[in-house]
Amino acid sequence: MGDDAPVALARLLCGRDNAAREAALPRYLQYRGIAFSRHRFARPEGRGDSFAVELGEGPRVLVLCAHHDAVPGSPGANDNAAAVGILLHLIPRLPSRIPRGWRVRLLFTAAEELDYLGARAYVEEAPLQDVAGVLSLELCGIGDTVVVWDAEAETPFLGRVTAALESAGLRRDAGYRVVGRIPMFGSDHRAFVAAGRPAYGFTMVPAAHAEGLRRFVLSPVRSGLRSLLRRPPPFHTYHTAGDALETLEPAALHRATAALTAIVAGLAD
Repeated sequence: MGDDAPVALARLLCGRDNAAREAALPRYLQYRGIAFSRHRFARPEGRGDSFAVELGEGPRVLVLCAHHDAVPGSPGANDNAAAVGILLHLIPRLPSRIPRGWRVRLLFTAAEELDYLGARAYVEEAPLQDVAGVLSLELCGIGDTVVVWDAEAETPFLGRVTAALESAGLRRDAGYRVVGRIPMFGSDHRAFVAAGRPAYGFTMVPAAHAEGLRRFVLSPVRSGLRSLLRRPPPFHTYHTAGDALETLEPAALHRATAALTAIVAGLAD
């Protein structure tokens, strides 16, 4: 457990079944001496443990989510061990960047693959009045462009996010993109949206495949029929046995890490 680069931390989960993935997180946090809270749930659809790490001491909260489960039969590298590795990597590095008046909650959810069950259970039980914004990390290990998605309407939080990305040197529609609601695909942020919080997906994609991706995610059934064997990256490994550790791009994880760090620093009024 010496190397804490994001791609190295993704190894903690990759290729394991969901019970082992879930057990690996508290074991790592305890090994590092990192305080965390456990949020256990049991529903007819499934059960699991989500984990939260609180950084900072301010009254306003930014939640960064990454689900730790994977679909059966998939090693679950890009979906979603890469995102977990990014958040674990950020734990010792974010506190000095959190502005006064804010704190950051890193939420590692269970059972996202069951219609966001872990996030829905968390939202039902946790107080949310101090949550000013949520980003759910999905597919963060392949690509060179940040995508903030399910951004149907401008909000103060979305404005902070895009301003921070601009301040980090990313240009809109080049280094980062903002897109509206994506049909059929989703993530844990939707549980927070249903509870009235501003929340969006956060993903890395290859700019070279931007147009093919746009067609795929906005009309996945039609485009899926055309490209059953050639889904555009990062969906070429999505929910398949090919979602292996060696497909991750360390540069993509580092770009995502830098973007999230900029977003946290940009929370300052």
